[in-house]
Amino acid sequence: MDPREFCTQSRVVIVAGKGGVGKTTVSAALARMAASAGLSVLVVELEGKSGLAAAFGSLELLGYTERMLAPGIKARSVTADEALLEYLDEHALSKMARKLATSGLIDVVSTAAPGIKDILILGKVKQLEQSRAADLVILDAPAAGHALSFLQSAKALVDVVRSGVVRAQAQGVLEMLTDPSRCQVLLVTIPEETPVNEVVETADALRTKVGVALAGVVVNGLYEVLDGLDADPEKVALAQSVGLFEGEADVLRTAATFRQRRQELQQEQMTRLTDALALPQMVLPAIFAVDLGLADVDTLAEALARGVAELPAPPPRPQSSASGSSSAPKFVTRW
Repeated sequence: MDPREFCTQSRVVIVAGKGGVGKTTVSAALARMAASAGLSVLVVELEGKSGLAAAFGSLELLGYTERMLAPGIKARSVTADEALLEYLDEHALSKMARKLATSGLIDVVSTAAPGIKDILILGKVKQLEQSRAADLVILDAPAAGHALSFLQSAKALVDVVRSGVVRAQAQGVLEMLTDPSRCQVLLVTIPEETPVNEVVETADALRTKVGVALAGVVVNGLYEVLDGLDADPEKVALAQSVGLFEGEADVLRTAATFRQRRQELQQEQMTRLTDALALPQMVLPAIFAVDLGLADVDTLAEALARGVAELPAPPPRPQSSASGSSSAPKFVTRW
């Protein structure tokens, strides 16, 4: 599949997975790949998260206002408080917005009605999607456990709230989440037992409880497979006329044993993942750096593009019915 085709399957891609598997890194690599394919990209970072700007070489944290991180790539953060205040301000309720901001009432409401904050954030994402803020909107989602409740919030509110603005907003978000041409989830894991178990469970829950389409799974942090790890360091050194310091052979044996076990572990987990989850897989190499920079992101973007190129082309989308029930977007800016 062509990377541009992959990035235009839906207008929103939600990157989700267990904490620590590299969702933010994958979001940055996906953005870079999409921009290289000629698409405009907007990456959305949620409150409490950070690191996306640093991956593009910026020390300044993201704010609610969009900021250019690289050619073709903009980014911003979205918080429930700011999303609600913006909504009220757009509807000529700026005085109420200021009172809410200073009184802490937003937190009271969100505690009394779980899911409200999530809907405010997802509603903002929906508004960005409908207004075509970019060709591709990438949402760096919360960790897997929270991500599931985050994405379930729309359906939960639709089931509970019978009318009014909240139900309309939740219904609109649910329609976006369950339309594959508008939104898909890209799962991220690493080749270890617990993250693989969790990504399989998350995939099943997203399909059955949310109804969102899954674009595939990225297996992050793969060690390059090295040959000759079972060779004896002393014999190899002797054959190459290389001298070893005292104890160096033991250190090399320990390192080789660790690497060999790591390779066996990741192969075992990759096999488990393939057997348990019928989704397209893309693999990204391990990057051994304390802080990833733009050069590292580009390396991962190139690896992601190679993985995408090996995927089969998606089936053709069904044509709109004659009755006019087209899935074509409505260009609106209110949400």
